[in-house]
Amino acid sequence: MIKQRDENNLRDNYDVLIIGGGILGCSIAYFLSIMTNSSIMLMEKEKNVGLHTSSRNTGKVHAPFYYDPEKKPSTAAYTIRGYEMIKRYCAFHSLPFKEDGVVEVATDDREIDVLIKHVEWARRNGLNNEEIKFLSKNEMLEIEPNVKCESGLVCFRDASTDYGLINQKLKEDAVKFGCNTSFKNKFREICSNTNTGAKRRMTIIGTAKNITSDYVINAAGGNSLDIAHSVDLAKEFTDLHFRGEYLTAPPKYSNLTKRSIYSVPRYTDYPFLDPHWIRRADGRCEIGPNAVPVFSPYSYNLADNLKNVVPKIFKSSKLGVVKLFLNKEFIRLVSNELSSSLSKTNMINRVKRFLPSLNSSDFKQRGMSGIRSLLIDKNGNFAAESLLVENESSLHILNYNSPGATGALPFAANIVRQLVQKNIVNPTSRRVVDSPFTDEYM
Repeated sequence: MIKQRDENNLRDNYDVLIIGGGILGCSIAYFLSIMTNSSIMLMEKEKNVGLHTSSRNTGKVHAPFYYDPEKKPSTAAYTIRGYEMIKRYCAFHSLPFKEDGVVEVATDDREIDVLIKHVEWARRNGLNNEEIKFLSKNEMLEIEPNVKCESGLVCFRDASTDYGLINQKLKEDAVKFGCNTSFKNKFREICSNTNTGAKRRMTIIGTAKNITSDYVINAAGGNSLDIAHSVDLAKEFTDLHFRGEYLTAPPKYSNLTKRSIYSVPRYTDYPFLDPHWIRRADGRCEIGPNAVPVFSPYSYNLADNLKNVVPKIFKSSKLGVVKLFLNKEFIRLVSNELSSSLSKTNMINRVKRFLPSLNSSDFKQRGMSGIRSLLIDKNGNFAAESLLVENESSLHILNYNSPGATGALPFAANIVRQLVQKNIVNPTSRRVVDSPFTDEYM
């Protein structure tokens, strides 16, 4: 519930406040800055933008071949459009964008039908016959001789980039076009302003300073549901957090494959892929990620995880979570993921099914882990796509996960377009020339 507060001695007044400096929050700030004449503040709890999920990921610019077009139509649409927008933005700023493609493999005959289904999904989601192809076992050996499989799916419309660099550049551009920033300022609560002379509708209380605004956009990632709950929205959902861990491959494996290699997911009812072989934009190779349950969106190590055990268990004692943890398949998945976290060999063995030349003793270094926060409904089901909830003065973006970085630019542009249509913000009459996006993207 929004509390009431008198507006006194407050320094910062804005039309729109964005909470969260990840790639989505910075994309929204960017498009608000070039598409509207609103005064904008970006509020971030860390000392800089993109220090969590937006830079702790595989760096893949995904193609929508494993997104069911019936269940994830919006995800697929934003992914298709996001590829072109990221490519253009990276070219404009000389950021890495390597069109290296990706392969999904069937390691036994039973999985071949899944690959065929994924090719069909890809075409329904907008990929053409030149961008995705089904390959036989022999055809796979020709393009990836070190991969062991029964067949494969090769997607040429898949790339590698550095989302941390993109995130930082979006912030710099937004600031250049007029956006303000407030760092090391963690959200605490929203209060309505009762003073009849108040300039703005509400005050957002932060740990460093308070900010008044007429409208709030919550793009806080792992904290987004807590913020929505604070204004009595999305109370029917809770969230669970899963840490994705990586192992860094030594240089001897740098030429093992030309592309990243995925396997057919074993747990299709859950939004996780098995650990895969990743080729990054800078040439580094990694194995990962797994999906280890943790107790906060920032539990990157054991100490951070343990201190959040009690509050998370208390918050998650809802019927939906209880139902989920009574699901035998989910418990089996959790057990496998925990095993891959505790044992380096178990993690690598999951990839050795299709890259048999890997030796677990060669892997000495862990990569940077990232955390995905997923919504659970009252029936114990994972939300399939991102969820937008709103009231008259705020918009909350929930469950924004992979391939969220790929779709962040078109997703953000669409949000700003809707805010203009609802007269929440006013479109600008000026033409921004120092941007790669023309009217066709707006």
